[in-house]
Amino acid sequence: MQSYAIPQDPSDPYLRKWIKPDDNPIAIPDYTMNGSAFRDPTTAWFSKDGHWRTVVGSLRKHRGIAYIYRSRDFKRWVKAKHPVHSKESTGMWEGPDLFPVSLPDFGNGLDLDYVGPNIKHVLKVSLDITRFDYYTLGKYDRKKDRYVPDGDSPDGWDGLRFDYGNFYASKTFFYYKKSRRILWGWANESDTPNDDEKKGWAGRQRKLRGFTFKSLELCNIKGCNVSGSVGPFGLIKLATPDLEEYTPVFFRVFKDTSTHKPKVHMCSDARPSSLNQDKGPLPKDRMYKPSFAGFVDGRISLRSLIDHSIVESFGALGKTVITSRVYPVKAVQENAHLYVFNNGTQTVNVESLNARSIESPLHMNDGAL
Repeated sequence: MQSYAIPQDPSDPYLRKWIKPDDNPIAIPDYTMNGSAFRDPTTAWFSKDGHWRTVVGSLRKHRGIAYIYRSRDFKRWVKAKHPVHSKESTGMWEGPDLFPVSLPDFGNGLDLDYVGPNIKHVLKVSLDITRFDYYTLGKYDRKKDRYVPDGDSPDGWDGLRFDYGNFYASKTFFYYKKSRRILWGWANESDTPNDDEKKGWAGRQRKLRGFTFKSLELCNIKGCNVSGSVGPFGLIKLATPDLEEYTPVFFRVFKDTSTHKPKVHMCSDARPSSLNQDKGPLPKDRMYKPSFAGFVDGRISLRSLIDHSIVESFGALGKTVITSRVYPVKAVQENAHLYVFNNGTQTVNVESLNARSIESPLHMNDGAL
């Protein structure tokens, strides 16, 4: 079920205390739905027909589903007759997100209720089976409340991704002041359950990102130490001087046999990131240290944000993003180093390299911002 809350003190600029009214819940699954598979409503938007709308994630057998719920007063919500979209064999759809984008200017964000020519809609879903986010680009019919992906926009597990790393349950918001759509997501813990319990917390929300539009097997097999012609080359981060621990983020350039054109492969490999040994006989008891990969087109650039347990890498001016959780034992504080490397046979020129430290974010504890 879904409930609502109102601020206890509307004059508080930070809205720190909330009240749950007695007329909750306001939206419930009907008799055709699994009550445990009913979650994560999107930001509601107001349509010209006088209805508020929101999208809720669900599941029927193995089919992932997104339902539209409507309301005239924001307090009583009714499910639309048909799902807005669904896909077989994708499991539970969590955190759905449906929003418009401008075709003439992808960098110009649009609010949810925008109606006009030359727009497409993005439907993002978080697949509980894979723990990754996927999205499609398509058309949303406002009269029928149906979404249809474009024919060349792969759906389900083959869908596009905002981030090719450890990034889940993302949500976009419209920033009115600058007319931008902002993306925010979650980097869940990859540490062992025992270490999670000792820390007392698990998971982090990642840096806010502006949203615009403008392969793992290769990364797993070759890594950063297997030499090629052009690459691997890139940065070694959170490294000890003797490279006992290090997290490489790197590129490989190879020829696409189907097009005979060069392709750039971007990898982030957490496997050598920590000396902490895997513990426990079961996978769920061990540290998760995967490698992630995505393709990069055009200019080869890399921007990285690094703290003690997260490495965010933005390739091709942010068009390809990989987030990785790492837990070094020795490469911490002043013992963490950054290196540029090239293990390919061809020379690679670095046009510029800028590195700087940024201050810690302000805390929200005890109401302070």
